[in-house]
Amino acid sequence: MFETLRESEVWADSLANEIHSRTRTINGYITPDYKIAYALSFFLASNPDFVVHSEKSFSIRPGVKVEDSFIYKVWVTINSY
Repeated sequence: MFETLRESEVWADSLANEIHSRTRTINGYITPDYKIAYALSFFLASNPDFVVHSEKSFSIRPGVKVEDSFIYKVWVTINSY
């Protein structure tokens, strides 16, 4: 997990470029870092052809702090006009 929003933005920008690419090898991302999910959602929303979806899940695991138990999912579907 990144310490700053700026670090997360750099990482999310590279992910968004991969999702924006013509090959679309991936259509989403799962992360425990809310900063990456936030930045990725923002970058993907700039494409009018995408509908951006997000989900926040909670998973209790032994030995993991409650605040570290959230999982963030961001993915896109293609907008059908």
